[in-house]
Amino acid sequence: MQDKDITQKVLEKYNDVFADILNVLLFDGRNVVEESTLTDALPMSMLKIDGRVRSQERDIAKYWRKSKINVALFGLENQTVANKLMPLRVFGYDGTEYVKQSRKENSGKSKYPVITLVLYLGYEKRWNYPKTLFEVLDIDEDIKPYVNDFKINLFEIAYMDREKIDLFKSDFRILADYLYQMRINRDYIADETDIAHVEELLTLMSAMTGDNRFEETINDLKGKENINMCEVLDRVEARGIEKGIEKGIEKGIEQGRIEGRLEGRQEGTINTLISLVNDGILSVYEAASRADVSVEDFEKYIKKN
Repeated sequence: MQDKDITQKVLEKYNDVFADILNVLLFDGRNVVEESTLTDALPMSMLKIDGRVRSQERDIAKYWRKSKINVALFGLENQTVANKLMPLRVFGYDGTEYVKQSRKENSGKSKYPVITLVLYLGYEKRWNYPKTLFEVLDIDEDIKPYVNDFKINLFEIAYMDREKIDLFKSDFRILADYLYQMRINRDYIADETDIAHVEELLTLMSAMTGDNRFEETINDLKGKENINMCEVLDRVEARGIEKGIEKGIEKGIEQGRIEGRLEGRQEGTINTLISLVNDGILSVYEAASRADVSVEDFEKYIKKN
């Protein structure tokens, strides 16, 4: 699980991917947020609780800026499994950023909104946990009118319409397409969309599928241009065949060793029994029976010796 979280962050750190996610999910594919207007924000913030300073870390966050002024802070939180406390977690992230803006050193600066998108990357079942604070908290009805609710911006990528997924222009489209196909067909057929961030995408695909051949293919593709998932899957398949052949050869060699050891043991047993026959201790019939061979075959062994 941790591998998936880390590799998702690595792909989304690229401005083209981050902007593409925002534009499709928030603006129906319109190019509202340009990648050149995004700057990295520190994902980690410090929070003082019970007199102790604690850190909390988002998956990834970027400022959307115009004329060097922050228009908004966008955060992405990736979830491969549903989290029942997600509203509390996101509320904490957003609240910490607002607290930061309220500090004395920031009093003269323009204040900006904080928007967090929760990307649910599971495809086997829907998000079935709370999406609002009210669904998490146990609230007495007498005080409920005075409690402010909070709703997370949740996007279930695998469950979006096909038309929505096709709006993605970055490498995130390949991931979204994979999740969609796995939900619908439990299988994935690649297309010829070029990959911009090959290493990051294949590392993520390796983590998502549990198939290390995606990562092993990275070195084969270094320096190549216009790489698409069709080519990647061909190479992954070729690696699978190659490994199968290697495994078959190794198995054959090992089987030969075992058979050789068995033949050696049998030969040693027969030689001992021949000696006992020659010394008159055993009859040919008794020796053949102990060697688990016919009398005729045992007599052939005697002649060879």
